[in-house]
Amino acid sequence: MAFFWQRAAVWSLAVAMLVNADMKLDCRPDAVTVVWTKGKSQADTSLFRLGSCFPTSFSATEAVFRVDFNDCSFRRLVTGDYLMYTNDLTYGSSSDTQSLAFTHPVVCAFERPKDWYPMIYDPVFSTHGVGHLVFHIGLMNDDFSGPAESTTFALGSFIPIMASVSQETHQPLLLLLEECVAATTRELQPDSPVYPIIANKGCLVDSRMSGSKFEPRQTSSELHLSLQAFRFGLGEEVFIHCKLVAWDTNGLDSTKKACHYVKDHGWELLDNYAYSTLCDCCDSDCKSRRTRSIQSVSHGVAHSAVLGPLTITDGTSDSFSGNGSF
Repeated sequence: MAFFWQRAAVWSLAVAMLVNADMKLDCRPDAVTVVWTKGKSQADTSLFRLGSCFPTSFSATEAVFRVDFNDCSFRRLVTGDYLMYTNDLTYGSSSDTQSLAFTHPVVCAFERPKDWYPMIYDPVFSTHGVGHLVFHIGLMNDDFSGPAESTTFALGSFIPIMASVSQETHQPLLLLLEECVAATTRELQPDSPVYPIIANKGCLVDSRMSGSKFEPRQTSSELHLSLQAFRFGLGEEVFIHCKLVAWDTNGLDSTKKACHYVKDHGWELLDNYAYSTLCDCCDSDCKSRRTRSIQSVSHGVAHSAVLGPLTITDGTSDSFSGNGSF
């Protein structure tokens, strides 16, 4: 069917929307490359999304997406003489930048073959829940490029934690940490003293009293957490108990989210700052209006994991009192 594309036409709409920036499209028969180059704006390139996809790669000045039309929630439309694939390049600003959130259309249009007709059954979006998921959580080095060389951390330093899910046979999934608590035992008991880290369906509650934060995502199936070492369990073995959830990339709601608190600004949604109102419930009780959230565990997309032991040390001779942050 390659001959379908020999006379392909590429459309790019509303380029004028991106002042001081340049978006380039390279439309191929089954895939597209989208490159956004930062001009004079203060945009954070890690915050760009193409449909449901995170950038394939990004730098300080450029965000690049190399994706198939079967991915990223592309829409296929047949109209007149053209076969079109459409999506949206979105940008969610953060408190660290002065750029406003925006959405930019991405369209690839090809000449429709005379004998082409749509399939009666299209299996592209029928892969949800198929295959086996493997969850992982581990301690990392400072730049998350490899495993940690030590499990001992000084009070107030950062503990880099990576959680991930492998999904070779799945549609793209978003990895979330729904709940994490620290304890001094590998097994949690009803009367076990715990220190809450993440609670209320994805709220990094520890960030309200520390510098803890979620780092910008490199891929939807991984989540990087910079956790500031706290006083709880000081000098003892500490275990971090977490509930990991793999979720539909388009299914964020008040119970499926990753939120952290930014000083002098408030709660922010990691995956799209423009929808940070999903985090408003972090100071109260986050409940879902969707019945789908109740079904998620039975569908096998949740997993409980224990990280540790690790040790937090204090460089001073002062004795420890209290369970809070440093």
